[in-house]
Amino acid sequence: MPHKAPKPERFDDTPIAQQAGRAGSFGVTGTGDTSGFGGLRIHAGSGIPSRSTDRPYGGYFDEVADRFAKAYSQWRQAHIATIVDRGEITFYVEKSHIARILKVARDDAELRFELLSSLSGVDYYRGDAGIAASGDPKQDEYAAQRLHVVYHLLSMTFRRRVRFEVATTVENPHVPTATEVYPTADWQERETYDMFGVIFDGHHALTRILMPDDWDGFPQRKDYPLGGIPVEYHDATIPPPDERRAYK
Repeated sequence: MPHKAPKPERFDDTPIAQQAGRAGSFGVTGTGDTSGFGGLRIHAGSGIPSRSTDRPYGGYFDEVADRFAKAYSQWRQAHIATIVDRGEITFYVEKSHIARILKVARDDAELRFELLSSLSGVDYYRGDAGIAASGDPKQDEYAAQRLHVVYHLLSMTFRRRVRFEVATTVENPHVPTATEVYPTADWQERETYDMFGVIFDGHHALTRILMPDDWDGFPQRKDYPLGGIPVEYHDATIPPPDERRAYK
């Protein structure tokens, strides 16, 4: 039985800063917030890489990173950045390569990431705020893309976890499906499509899974309205957060 890989010897315990922090969530301030999110304090750092973490990463991370670079022949074209943060490693790659990289992750004897444990969407909507140029055209192009898809992989053989992340635009939200590599991606891609509007090319049945088939919009996009939306089947409306009851 393989020995348990040691934890990384070092990792950056603060996110890389890309933009100013903000307070609260959903744009709610004052006493109208009954969600509790008004107390959030979000620090600088949006999850979008401005540069890769310096080597060595520590633990098994260097070994895994080197193996991906060797096992996938187009790694240099696909790879954008590698971030090690809070004891976790994330590979940011071009979306056109993701299905082929996942196949390598599953099938390579030195990687053996047999399970896609999670696939989810993220919306890095910033309104009129921009992202400061990093000086790397590839990273700047990536950072300008608002919708992201995140893949969490688990190697049950080696007891290792890695994360991949790709980005796409609202105007052309297409990403290759992972269902031919990991069948567990089936309903997870449907949910990401339903909530964020990401279209997974090659998915055999990409339909809504949570919302009604004729629902207009994608509820987890950051610019989706909160409240004031007609509730289907009930002929009612949800009031905006600032008009809801405040607990005294």
